[in-house]
Amino acid sequence: MQSPLPVRDGVNATRLRLPDEGPWDTAMDYMMHRWGHIDPQGIEDRFDAGEIVGEGGIPLHRGTRLEDHTFIWYYRTLPPETRLPVELNILHQDEHILVVDKPHFLPTTPGGTYIQESALVRLRNQLDLPDLIPMHRLDRMTAGILLLSTNPETRGKYQVLFEKRQVQKEYECVSAAEPAAGHPAVDFPVVVRNRMTKSRSYLLAEVIDGEPNAETRIDLLRTFDGGAAGGQTAAGAGRLGLYRLEPHSGKTHQLRVHMASLGLGILHDSFYPELLDKAPDDYTKPLQLLARGIRFVDPITKAAVEYRSRLQLSEVR
Repeated sequence: MQSPLPVRDGVNATRLRLPDEGPWDTAMDYMMHRWGHIDPQGIEDRFDAGEIVGEGGIPLHRGTRLEDHTFIWYYRTLPPETRLPVELNILHQDEHILVVDKPHFLPTTPGGTYIQESALVRLRNQLDLPDLIPMHRLDRMTAGILLLSTNPETRGKYQVLFEKRQVQKEYECVSAAEPAAGHPAVDFPVVVRNRMTKSRSYLLAEVIDGEPNAETRIDLLRTFDGGAAGGQTAAGAGRLGLYRLEPHSGKTHQLRVHMASLGLGILHDSFYPELLDKAPDDYTKPLQLLARGIRFVDPITKAAVEYRSRLQLSEVR
């Protein structure tokens, strides 16, 4: 559903669905029920200023009845954010798409404590492109190629490519050169298939019994010494491997789970194979996972195109 409010400071207005019924006479009563314990005066001020609107951009007031609107829109009060010490690099831009190298630690879209400090909001503000939308997502801790749509009129043509799995993605990662103890040796290339799920209430993705819905082709490109500054090996890993990962599905944390299932957890992964205690971001130890390239037939020009990341994984020697 199209928002009647424009993007402001790179951020979309928030949409709220009002309940069909309940012990609330007005829309403001319901918002007070939801958030009055946080900022009651702010809610009243927004209604008085006409900053909360319904369908068609109609401003609501304190007495607007609950049943008068199904959806309402408003701008959230955004908390101050410290700028993350990472930068985006633009690789390609035309009238239809934008391709960038997303750095580690920067989320693709706003969420949680990261609003202005997301790739989408930064790019909307930097390029004055309020209609910019990502065509896919990279985890906050994953770096590399990110494709975004700049044109709402042609966006659907690119979305169809992803829906029909007509986009080929290639990743690289660094892990140990040999599987961890208790895991069998791996004859590369190998294809990992299983069924994965992730609930909203559970932090990690899980492998469960059932028909496979996740598939990744994994190949070992080369091995090298994991020497780091000060003569110590990276994470005590000794020999490391550079791997190519080609996912044929797009489940949350798929590549991290599939590597860990082989006993080859990706270097500096705080989730898999073991969930570590949450700690502040260590910018000297980014997750060693990079979206290296993306290929597809452009639906506008009909030409085969490929975009490659210019970033390098920091642990590769």
